[in-house]
Amino acid sequence: MLSRFAVSISLSTFVAVSFAQQTEWQQCGGIGWTGGTTCASGTVCTEQNAYYSQCLPGAAAPSSTKVPVQSTSSAPSSAPTAAANANYWFSFGDSYTQTQFDINSTQPSPGNPFGNPPYPGYTAVGGVNWIDVDTVVYNKSLILTYNYAYGGATINASLVQPYETTVLSFVDQVNQFMSTVADKPASAPWTSENSLFSAWFGINDIGNSYYEPGNRSAFNDVLLDNYFSLVEDLYNVGARNFLFNNVPPVNRSPLMTPQGATVCATEAAVIADFNSKLASRAAELESAHSGVQTWVWDANTAFSIVLDDPQAYGFVDNTSYGNTGDFWGNNLHPSSQAQTLWGQDVAELLSDTVW
Repeated sequence: MLSRFAVSISLSTFVAVSFAQQTEWQQCGGIGWTGGTTCASGTVCTEQNAYYSQCLPGAAAPSSTKVPVQSTSSAPSSAPTAAANANYWFSFGDSYTQTQFDINSTQPSPGNPFGNPPYPGYTAVGGVNWIDVDTVVYNKSLILTYNYAYGGATINASLVQPYETTVLSFVDQVNQFMSTVADKPASAPWTSENSLFSAWFGINDIGNSYYEPGNRSAFNDVLLDNYFSLVEDLYNVGARNFLFNNVPPVNRSPLMTPQGATVCATEAAVIADFNSKLASRAAELESAHSGVQTWVWDANTAFSIVLDDPQAYGFVDNTSYGNTGDFWGNNLHPSSQAQTLWGQDVAELLSDTVW
């Protein structure tokens, strides 16, 4: 069984899954989709856009045959029009998570779990990312995902400046949440029990500061003080289930490796310190608050295992980027193929939950 604070990844974790029949709310078609296209009895494979069809409640369909894709214009009348029975995922992060969700545009709803832009959204390298597949492929229920993640984000722009002043930090993302759905409106009637709050930060915080003078370990404490003060704000409005992703070994990315072993080792040391402290903070959060449950997905270990033996996971090597079969989608971000592995592994970590 997986530890709540770290995930042990083996080859079997990433073995291809057999998609014999998709359950209610799961993906069943779309451009690039290679999973099951047959929906469980009582649901219909309904097209939301060219990239995404989903099994929605409707007339019973025989389980032994492929279900014809039904257009959204003729979606079953029995499909829910409200989100009362949904589970909610509120996501905060940077370009490793972003889909460019706009809180002022179309909202998540049954049949359109990300709201906007259309699934899979605008990710760092195109195609799906980990939260995409966890919402519609490896989900156990209807999940409506409010993905506030913003490319280039740091925890607090006053501590580590992002690459542009327009980037929304964790501070800004939480403020967006607070000003929109924190008060549990009728359009998003989330509760402490049916909601998950996730955060993936530190990549840009460390990448934009590891080389600065001063005690970097002490600065990690400052970063995490800010990080968990925001988590405390979320707790105060009802958040109880928290998923934290730690910092992957971006020191091994094509962006960093040309800078030499000394530079990469320096960044790796700062990352290791940050990750150790993040795990401790998550454990402290849970012990200090009744009703809180935390998970830490060990992205650093996940990346390292695949980078150490890329061919075993279907990748050409651990340095190439931008082409089919490459681990890296560009010089800093993992490809959608790799992101799908991360989503599969996070789903395993959360396997005893409804998400």
